[in-house]
Amino acid sequence: MRFAKLHGLGNSYVYIDLVTQPEPPVDWPTLARRVSDPGFGVGSDGLILILPSQRADLRMRMFNADGSEGEMCGNGIRCLARYAADTGLIKRDRLRVETLAGIRDLELIRRGDTVSAVRVDMGKPRLKPSEIPISWAAVAASGRGDSAQPTDDGPVLDAPLCVDDEVHRVTAVSMGNPHCVLLVDDVDEAPVRSLGPRLEHHPAFPHGVNVEFIQVVDPDHLRMRVWERGSGETYACGTGACAAAVATHLLNLTGRRVTVHMLGGDLDIEWKPDGHVYMSGPCETICTGELSEEWLRSGSGNERSARS
Repeated sequence: MRFAKLHGLGNSYVYIDLVTQPEPPVDWPTLARRVSDPGFGVGSDGLILILPSQRADLRMRMFNADGSEGEMCGNGIRCLARYAADTGLIKRDRLRVETLAGIRDLELIRRGDTVSAVRVDMGKPRLKPSEIPISWAAVAASGRGDSAQPTDDGPVLDAPLCVDDEVHRVTAVSMGNPHCVLLVDDVDEAPVRSLGPRLEHHPAFPHGVNVEFIQVVDPDHLRMRVWERGSGETYACGTGACAAAVATHLLNLTGRRVTVHMLGGDLDIEWKPDGHVYMSGPCETICTGELSEEWLRSGSGNERSARS
């Protein structure tokens, strides 16, 4: 089975094209765990399937490194567009991709004949607690009696959330997938690997959550580290950068357009007056190859259940 590995700012995925090759009888969550393993597989932050769509040019399914299926991936969808252009799956510089979070419109940005970046209409952020989702009943059960709960219509802005007897101020945003944004003084010192997994699995977030630690540099620039649901700390997160831009604008800390600096590089994020968030950033091919039949049959007792 042919595959390609691409990355957007170091956020890498293994891609399997199921448009030009038949879909095999494979358990995709198990395969996602196996290919993501750097010792026994290819090594990545997850697995992305490229499929035909009856509603758009292509359809994307995205699996995290722990095998859980995600609704959307900003870096992943940019790389999908690059792969589709490079392999001839699409012939134009605009395409539409169906995801579990809805259909996304993408525009290829070329340097000569090479796709160097992709601009994605990420749609409108969702801010109501029920849309993220966030359970305030669980917050009340786990937190302090003085925690002020937003109304059912939200938004959840700088709200107190108790985590293991410590109160953290969080802002919740959905970009088709759930995000929890925290402001920090110094992103280099942020407790990403200790607080990130506790928030990911906090009962307030029934579907889990991606956690962004944000340092506001100035009204036009953010620094960010991210703990991704199902994958752990990654070099970058496209939907997380969008959520951070929305959150900091709602908190009156930034304008409607910001550059988000992450461990793997920068994304340009703009929340336009029409309510849509636009993300622009690079995407690169790392390698292509084949998953051998022997490897696919063999399995491994060393599959990881999650990245830590």
